[in-house]
Amino acid sequence: MSNPKGKLVIIGGSVDRGSFSESEADLKRNLKFFEKGILKRITTESIKNNESRFEIITTASSIPEEVGEEYVKAFAQLNVLNVGVLNIKTREEANSTENIERLKNADVVMFTGGDQLRLTAIFGGTTFHHLLLDKYENQNFLISGTSAGAAASSNNMIYQGSSSEALHKGEVKITGGLGFINNVIIDTHFVQRGRIGRLLYACASNPINLGIGLGEDAGLLITEGNSMEAIGSGLIMLVDATHMRNTSISDVEMGAPVSIENLTVHVMALGDHYDLKYKKLTIHLPNAVQD
Repeated sequence: MSNPKGKLVIIGGSVDRGSFSESEADLKRNLKFFEKGILKRITTESIKNNESRFEIITTASSIPEEVGEEYVKAFAQLNVLNVGVLNIKTREEANSTENIERLKNADVVMFTGGDQLRLTAIFGGTTFHHLLLDKYENQNFLISGTSAGAAASSNNMIYQGSSSEALHKGEVKITGGLGFINNVIIDTHFVQRGRIGRLLYACASNPINLGIGLGEDAGLLITEGNSMEAIGSGLIMLVDATHMRNTSISDVEMGAPVSIENLTVHVMALGDHYDLKYKKLTIHLPNAVQD
């Protein structure tokens, strides 16, 4: 399969109260990452810069009107004014002619946070989903997702699992995502909620997947389907299970702790690059700090 012509930006989100929720009280803090350059970078990477047509998809959120309004305000501060909000609530709406036309005219689509199962259940296999994939594969089109929107971007998706019990067999629940990128699995709010165990388990259960743990105020810009650049101020953790030697995951009983031997872990910060195809990290070294 050829490399996609589009770009993908996945963002860890910011502090909120629920597992993957967005609460009205925390919205302004949730959007603080635009000050760190992530929304600006999305704009400059789009085909028409601040003239691009943006569609904010608030389907995952339990408070879609408030979330959509905050994104419109945030982009307006960057002089990005051609911004619409699509609150698609049903599969019927995801197949509607009106919404398909809006997607056809969009240069950037951004999925907000909330519940990623709403994204997959409502969009999966619809006309809207197929058009998204087609535009991403064949056009200079940008898809972005934050929090739940990021988690749903890959072909495999974590949708449940406590942080404290994550390395117990059966605790982490995985299902299919929207499939913009293959052979990765993404977790968000990663550092703040101690989700390393979830990602270790997910990678051990299928080592073909590179685990991507996105901290808050952290994002990855992915071009050509495999070149990943760290953007934003937060940290990103990568878990590579390619060289895992052994695990007890298939031998222990449900609920029992799992053993894993020989996982490789990388940490990325602003400006670092990772080549997904060759599994190679290149650390960006800023100019030396003067005493």
